[in-house]
Amino acid sequence: MILAIANQKGGVGKTTTAINLAAALAQKGFSTLLVDLDPQGNATLSYLDPEQLNLSVYEALVEENRTLKDAVHKTNIKMLDLVPARISLAKFESKLLGDIDSHFRLKDRLKPLSRDYQYIIMDTPPTLGLLTVNALVAASHLLVPIQSSYFALEGTDDLLETVEKIKARPNPTLEFLGVVITLHDKRTILGRDIRNHIKEVFGNKVFRTIISRSVRLEESPAYKESIFSFAPHSTGALEYYKLSEEVIGRV
Repeated sequence: MILAIANQKGGVGKTTTAINLAAALAQKGFSTLLVDLDPQGNATLSYLDPEQLNLSVYEALVEENRTLKDAVHKTNIKMLDLVPARISLAKFESKLLGDIDSHFRLKDRLKPLSRDYQYIIMDTPPTLGLLTVNALVAASHLLVPIQSSYFALEGTDDLLETVEKIKARPNPTLEFLGVVITLHDKRTILGRDIRNHIKEVFGNKVFRTIISRSVRLEESPAYKESIFSFAPHSTGALEYYKLSEEVIGRV
């Protein structure tokens, strides 16, 4: 399974979902690769010091003498590897502008690695630019985190329209795995109303597991840990563990 986690809206929990879903799958014994496609590199910062990296996903994608395997790094979690990102990835779009294979670059480079991992999780930037398009072209499935907020569905129409265009030609087998509600505050009436509205729009595509707003989830990356080692008995750990079981069950 190659899973793209995408939403063009920022601050919806994409990276938190990517790092903790990948960690949960690895802890279940699945060989897992986390690919950081966001120039901000927050998924990378959660596990590695980018200043100590000689090679990142940018070089692996744009340099002809490199492969994505060259950029794979071990994490402190057994069964979880990482392809890191640095700010240089922001040059990706301008570097490949006009190249005939620009939409397929990640798919072509990822193909040899797909035999080595049972799950490949891709964290994408909060745009619908070339990096996100590359992720959607390379992916077998798409997961969309949607924040439990007043503007929850803002931008999702554009994302789903892009997905339909991707399915129409470059990746007809792409499957919409589902929507996960994040940063949810179940104590408020607004939170419950937004949850119900998201379920009305997406129906059975909404995961049963809802990710609550959590200080522990926000703190764990600063200590270069997943929620499972940082606060294993926290609500966030339980919720991401349950989400991983749902993801496995939907494939």
